[in-house]
Amino acid sequence: MRSRREHFDVIIVGSGFGGSVMAWRLADAGLRVCLLERGKAYPPGSFPRSPYAMRRNFWDPQQGLHGLFNLWSFPGLAGVVASGLGGGSLIYANVLLRKDEKTFVREDPREGGYEYWPVTREELEPHYDAVERMLDAQRYPFTQEPYRHTAKTIAMKLAAERLGLEADWQLPPLAITFGNRGEAPVPGEPIHEPHGNLHGRTRLTCRLCGECDIGCNYGSKNTLDYTYLSAAQRAGAELRVRAEVRSFWREREGYVVEYLDHSGVQEGEPPRVPPSRQPGRFISADKLVLAAGTFGTTYLLLKNRDALPGLSARLGERFSGNGDMLAFVSKCVQQGKGGREPRLLDGGHGPVITSALHIRDALEGGSGRGFYIQDAGHPEFINWLHEGANQFAVARRFARLGLRLARGWLGWSRDTDVGAEIADAIGDCVGSSSSLPLLAMGRDLPTGRLSLNDDARLTVDWKMRDSAAYFERVRRMLARVAGVLEGRFIQDPLGYLSRVITVHPLGGCAMGRSAAEGVVDAHGEVFNHPGLYVADGAVMPGPTGANPSLTIAALADRFAEHLIERSRRPSPSRAVPAPEGASAPA
Repeated sequence: MRSRREHFDVIIVGSGFGGSVMAWRLADAGLRVCLLERGKAYPPGSFPRSPYAMRRNFWDPQQGLHGLFNLWSFPGLAGVVASGLGGGSLIYANVLLRKDEKTFVREDPREGGYEYWPVTREELEPHYDAVERMLDAQRYPFTQEPYRHTAKTIAMKLAAERLGLEADWQLPPLAITFGNRGEAPVPGEPIHEPHGNLHGRTRLTCRLCGECDIGCNYGSKNTLDYTYLSAAQRAGAELRVRAEVRSFWREREGYVVEYLDHSGVQEGEPPRVPPSRQPGRFISADKLVLAAGTFGTTYLLLKNRDALPGLSARLGERFSGNGDMLAFVSKCVQQGKGGREPRLLDGGHGPVITSALHIRDALEGGSGRGFYIQDAGHPEFINWLHEGANQFAVARRFARLGLRLARGWLGWSRDTDVGAEIADAIGDCVGSSSSLPLLAMGRDLPTGRLSLNDDARLTVDWKMRDSAAYFERVRRMLARVAGVLEGRFIQDPLGYLSRVITVHPLGGCAMGRSAAEGVVDAHGEVFNHPGLYVADGAVMPGPTGANPSLTIAALADRFAEHLIERSRRPSPSRAVPAPEGASAPA
């Protein structure tokens, strides 16, 4: 049996910002790599849009669901992560911000919210640069047509000016192709890719449809499947989708991994045999990289800790939601020629995020713990849902239209042009066009703990009150943004229940200087377990403050160099190839 078991130099679990970077770097160094991703591949045009398809777009194999969104609900918070080839890049908002230099803190353990970063911004700089090149980071081309008329970007810039924070407003780098290399950005143009991508499909430049967070059906996002994973596959890495890892352990030849193959599953109905009772497949490798995300990686380590003697007692600690908070500004107005009129924000136009307002940390000359506020677009169909929410008003308008049509059919009206009446039936649409979600994220306290409950299921002990001062400061600033835009501030209703929704779960396998302080060292290697690495958001000893994707990828790039050195094989040139067919940063 052992002689027939497939053996690799490295097995990587997960294809998010950590796993994808590791896959390319290691394969490019000549190592034989196998990457296991539990979810499916999503080529352009495959992300669901209809209600019928969307209801199956969730991850719960026990119920026959193998979709994109994996939603977790815990006592203090809910988490949203992705399941698919490319991990979180499939549903994130493309922002590539670096963790602010002064927030790589090294605090006294006696301080509240203690966090110690064993790496510095200076050490990460070359890795940040490498990832930005590979993902072709570009800023929203706000000064050019037709992008300069993006209403939500204009509004956020105005809010920063009215708050006296012009210097802290920015167009952050985005992993989106707005135009081909050397050409002016144009929506909906074919992207030039000389070597293609692993899907073998043509991509289009950003069509400004606001669908980034539900999967881009046009391939405009420079997601990990088009960038790192395509490069990894060309370098010889084996990418296996529908492969859900269940267990792993150490043997003489390295690490053995058991995974469940979902490739033959009939989706849409619960399986006849529960996944827990289905036979698994086994492969082995000299080294194992866990990159299944904060929830996934920590769960796997907790579940298999009996096979890992000497694992740090700090496993599960230092969890945070990266200070995530959602709010809304509604029914904004402005002074027009005829008096007060709606301020159009048009949340369905543009990529999800175009701009960011940085509220500085006390470490950076501000006060309290810092955070970012970013405009948040959404798919255009959200506006239709918004306008249809008031059923009474909709029914009244359509009753008027029906009466008008009946008068014409009966010959009681000679006016055969009913365009104005149909427009009236749709409504003035002021509610949707003058409202916008706002996203905040920052440096909450990493006081949460991940563990297994009595049913061996993952749970989180996290309390919003631990970071009450931070969240109150964020709430006040969000309200001020709404105020200067002369709109109504609407807090996420879950906030009143001391709950938040995080799309940036971090921690659980924190970096540290020893097993007494963390689970992994500054190179991502698990203490007391040579050859076992963690390369995802779980290694963060605290919040990144800014969107964490770029920092996760930069750390993975750094970890890869350490693993390559330990493999005792020569590494090729450190030069990162430019992404194919994308324009230079604007």
